[in-house]
Amino acid sequence: MDARLWQRSASQLAAIVARGEAGALEVVEDHLRRIEAVNPRVNAVTNVLADPAREAAREIDRRRAAGEALGPLAGVPFTVKENIDVAGSATTHGIAAFRDAVAPLDAPIVRRLRAAGAIPIGRTNLPDLALAGLHTRSQLYGDTINPWDAGRTPGGSSGGEGVALATGMSPLGLGNDAGGSVRVPALCGGVAALKPSYGRLPADRSIGMRDLPLASQLIPVDGPMARSVADLGLAFRVMAGPDPRDPRAVPAPLEGPEPDRPIRVALVADPGGLGVDPDVRDAVERAAAALRDAGYLPEEAELPRFAEVLDAYGGLIMTEFSLVWPMLERLLMPDSRRHLEFSMAERGPTDLAGYVQLTAVRMGLVRDWAMFLDRYPLILGPVFTRQAIPAGADRLGIEEFRNASRAMGLCTATSFVGVPAVCVPTHIAGGLPQGVQVIAGFYREDLCLEAAAAIEARLGTFAPIDPRS
Repeated sequence: MDARLWQRSASQLAAIVARGEAGALEVVEDHLRRIEAVNPRVNAVTNVLADPAREAAREIDRRRAAGEALGPLAGVPFTVKENIDVAGSATTHGIAAFRDAVAPLDAPIVRRLRAAGAIPIGRTNLPDLALAGLHTRSQLYGDTINPWDAGRTPGGSSGGEGVALATGMSPLGLGNDAGGSVRVPALCGGVAALKPSYGRLPADRSIGMRDLPLASQLIPVDGPMARSVADLGLAFRVMAGPDPRDPRAVPAPLEGPEPDRPIRVALVADPGGLGVDPDVRDAVERAAAALRDAGYLPEEAELPRFAEVLDAYGGLIMTEFSLVWPMLERLLMPDSRRHLEFSMAERGPTDLAGYVQLTAVRMGLVRDWAMFLDRYPLILGPVFTRQAIPAGADRLGIEEFRNASRAMGLCTATSFVGVPAVCVPTHIAGGLPQGVQVIAGFYREDLCLEAAAAIEARLGTFAPIDPRS
């Protein structure tokens, strides 16, 4: 057996453990050694769960030796962003106020991964409260470093997850996405991520004992990150489905009706016509060629009411944030506050009548996107229309903030309307990973995953890597 188990995918590790080619404890120990060797250089893992991981691995090895049935992810380590509960570990959200907020229960998706045999091995970094911009810097843990280029951001807010995966510290991770927060870090790390549909995966959407308001219920979703599309699909199938702790989660089938073939793909290289980096456009063109080769039918198209979607997103979110701004202002460090101040300056809060009207506007936008995705079952476009920006650049000034916000417009729009998307790498340019996202209609993660797998099969994968200076 190759000693470098940390280089293997989640699917490969599950098969290796199931066949007895390596024990679950051996897999865990190899990943713990990788964390010890690499994490000091990148600061992605914030809390290593070494002892409980070893205990869980020994139990899996005991069960296998006894001939007991194992779950589909038995022996696979995974890491968890610090705003998703892991029983016995603090859910800090990256801030001092929650340093000792130890979760009594697993979040539903963590519980389901455990039930499938997967083993939590560590927690990962995020910006303060997952609100403080594109770069992963928290007041508790500091900056996470992009392993491809230390001067560039690793993305956010699930930046710790992206780096843990990219460097082989974990084969599978859990993050969340309210406008690109699993997709942008996956892009920056050269890995894959799934932002599921609204209502697809159950989540405990609260901060401490405080439930969140409407926009914060409708927009953010938890999702898996991995180094292969197959691993995303495996984790997705384990985690999906209703749960009494989240009445929003629905029992939608994991696969929908077979679409007409060839599947039409709306090709959107420059969402909203706001400009796109040549290497980013090249990534979209490479992915389109891969899909064409796989029998898809990419066609250039214009997204419905794109500017209105971005405006409505900002109006709902900033109105809700404005109501708790006095509290947020006390909790956040200065550059985190600066990011939210820029956000409110760009699209300030509205009054009650305006907020209610925006909920109606959202319904119309969701309908228009659903009709568009009925004509084009898939959309292919960029995750971020620029190259990975310098670390923390979006917090330096209002123009830098605007540029970063425009660059992630397609992520913002798809989060607002609630449809699924998969980020998949395409190639390396200028030393940095490039990638695209594939978007589908509501509860059609199967179409996203199938198309992303076709892209991956033709263009390859690029992680794990050793961190570069």
